[in-house]
Amino acid sequence: MRKITPFFIVLFLVSTLHAQPRVGIETLRKDLYFLASDSLKGRFPGTAEDKIAAEYIAQAFRQAGLNFFTPDGKSAFQIVTAVETTDSNKLSIGSVQAVYGEDYSIYAFSRSGYFKSEIVFAGFGMNIQTDSLIHNDYEGLDVQGKWVLALKGDPEPENNSSPYIPFADARNKALFAQDQGAIGLILIGGTKNNPNDELTPLLFERSIASAGIAVVDMKKSFAETQLFANKILIDSLESQLIRNENPQISFTDIEPEAVIDLQKKLTTTFNIYGYLEGSDPVLKHEFLVIGAHYDHLGMGGEGSGSRVPDTIAAHVGADDNASGTAALLELAKRFSQPKQELRRSVLFVSFGAEELGLLGSKHFVDNLPVDRSKITAMINMDMIGRLNEEKAVAVGGTGTAKNFEDMLRELESNSELKLSFSPEGFGASDHASFYAADIPVLFFTTGAHPEYHTPADTPDKINYDGMMILLELIEETAVRLANIDERPIFTEAGPKQRFQARRGFKVTLGIMPSYTAGDIQGLGVDAVTKGGPADMAGMKKGDIIVGINGMEVNNIYDYMNRLRQLKQGQRIHVDILRKEKPEILIVDL
Repeated sequence: MRKITPFFIVLFLVSTLHAQPRVGIETLRKDLYFLASDSLKGRFPGTAEDKIAAEYIAQAFRQAGLNFFTPDGKSAFQIVTAVETTDSNKLSIGSVQAVYGEDYSIYAFSRSGYFKSEIVFAGFGMNIQTDSLIHNDYEGLDVQGKWVLALKGDPEPENNSSPYIPFADARNKALFAQDQGAIGLILIGGTKNNPNDELTPLLFERSIASAGIAVVDMKKSFAETQLFANKILIDSLESQLIRNENPQISFTDIEPEAVIDLQKKLTTTFNIYGYLEGSDPVLKHEFLVIGAHYDHLGMGGEGSGSRVPDTIAAHVGADDNASGTAALLELAKRFSQPKQELRRSVLFVSFGAEELGLLGSKHFVDNLPVDRSKITAMINMDMIGRLNEEKAVAVGGTGTAKNFEDMLRELESNSELKLSFSPEGFGASDHASFYAADIPVLFFTTGAHPEYHTPADTPDKINYDGMMILLELIEETAVRLANIDERPIFTEAGPKQRFQARRGFKVTLGIMPSYTAGDIQGLGVDAVTKGGPADMAGMKKGDIIVGINGMEVNNIYDYMNRLRQLKQGQRIHVDILRKEKPEILIVDL
């Protein structure tokens, strides 16, 4: 056997040290390419592909030697992913049976049940009483226990800044009808407000709350023949109402009869988690949580959260959040190595159904496998795969424990990364569920980009070298938190729930628009309210808003119009210009 000289031993050790990161990056790339493959079809919760992804993660945890709280490392929970009609649904007028999908449709927020009564026409179906607008289509009408028939839209269909806009959607009209005691609302569209006479699809909303009454969308042609016996045209009614005339319409011996049966589609998805036991006989009973969500938008489409809802294609979510999940698997492998001495236990969690409203992390926090008091902190990784040339990384939650920022500044000094800090614990990812439970959190992200929530967020666009640099910083952060003598003390930093809009508004971003920004294309931001949705998303004074949910914002009037159409609890995408560079912010309202 040939003698190995000290020189070759040193050379071997050096080459081994340099090989380790390369091995790590190739494994990272392999995991990410699998999770973001077309075959997994965007990992939508509850699908067969979702189960494949969950099993892949569980298998990786097994190979890393993690201990499980459940036999297979997975914790199943149920979620609502759709609202569906059943064969029981019926609508008839006299002896004529309407055909669902052709003659009528049902709004997802409709109440289920049996409904039959006479019908009352109520114009556009609005009752507005504000300082700036008085409009009451119900004046002099008795609709108690009756169907209300109303037209879609409002009297100013061509005015993009119309004061009617906040009150003209179907849910608001259902609320007006319910306030008057109606049992149901039938909506019909005239040419001005519904030019193509399109029926409203039964779209799933993330948070479905019943309107309390039946809400039906009816085709104009069906209504004209069956309700008006071809004596009145809907377009004529619409024109009269737009001219502020008050057509008197009465119905004789017409009692629409409906059976509405909407079923929420329940499906099962998973959280996957396991832990490595700490080495300290006392501190090993405390847990540091490291997490990342693995789900995404599936095939996209309207109501999915896609920024291109008219495109049906696999939204593979390479950055969002196959990047965080791949990093989670890599950290589990690294921490399982014998050389890695950790005093506290580390609990690795891959969350399901984040895109549907942080459902997985909420379920986890509500059903913890260990006592809540034993969790010392939570590190969340969401979209960490697009490190830019400036090597900028945003870290949220730095104010949720006293020494977080000092610790990160020290780690930053030995890194090529440029960290920016946000003290608030609430945000648009899973760490918010832990912060709401008084657990200190840190949230690492490289931020949004033009491919966010589109099919173009693909593995080839990931900066794998940048991911490794950030992963090493996160690893050092986790080692510090697992080994420090005194656990982090929770500090409240910002609100624990979504910012509430002022009375009279459905939502607010929490900004002060600039009225003196000169001749700019967009809306300048003069100030950002601390703790508001815009602030939580990272908006800054001097930013220029140029779009909301893919719709252009060219001025204050466009901005107010877009804002009026948003809902509390909705997640939106705001396009901004910051120092003339386009950026995308994710805002939870």
